Amino acid sequence: MSEQASPFVSYKLTGDVALVELDDGRVNVLSHEVIAALHAALDRAEHEARAVVVTGRPGKFSAGFDLKVMQAGPEEARDLFRAGMDLFLRQYEFPIPIVAACTGHALAAGAIWLMCCDVRVGADVQAKIGLNETAIGMVLPTSVVTLARDRLSPRHVHSSVLLARLYSPEAATDAGYLDWVVPAEELDEAAAAEAAGLAGNLSIKAFAATRRIIRGPVAKAARNMLDDDTKSFTVGLET
Repeated sequence: MSEQASPFVSYKLTGDVALVELDDGRVNVLSHEVIAALHAALDRAEHEARAVVVTGRPGKFSAGFDLKVMQAGPEEARDLFRAGMDLFLRQYEFPIPIVAACTGHALAAGAIWLMCCDVRVGADVQAKIGLNETAIGMVLPTSVVTLARDRLSPRHVHSSVLLARLYSPEAATDAGYLDWVVPAEELDEAAAAEAAGLAGNLSIKAFAATRRIIRGPVAKAARNMLDDDTKSFTVGLET
């Protein structure tokens, strides 16, 4: 049975897999309310699941941070950036596997969200995926660039970070935002099957310990950058 963690975030436990779905009826922006609800869903999953699937609404995984908040003023933008990065880094270090079912567009913070999941399965639909910050007058914070260097293909880091290259789901598998794509009607089943396989095949204790080894240094470096990144975070630089 699906339960509403908030008006926009639902949670459903099936066997050992927790399904966390974001659907705001529009483009799935990340607000403080949504971020808090995603934390609450992860709190539950950490105690009762062995793997997680995070997904969006059809055609829209996430358009990134809520622009109404980001454009409300410098402090509001910095607070939302910090809240989002705390969520993403929590996912990056989460003690059980997280599978993303990318339903469509994943832009800016939506692309960062994908980078912080373990396995990313995409729907083969017309969609754009990527870090478009420099195209909209924003400087990518050092902590985000650090994550991009870790999770994206080295051949695509420059294009993704500096040139704001956006990718189709198929091309995003080469760039490193996604691992593979499936027909849209098969996405839910494919992501659930992947998560169930991880839940059944992995030792969660060994997974968590190895996670600390492979991702701990990157996460620590990114966290150490966050205070400075937050202070210098700006929205809407002149083009």
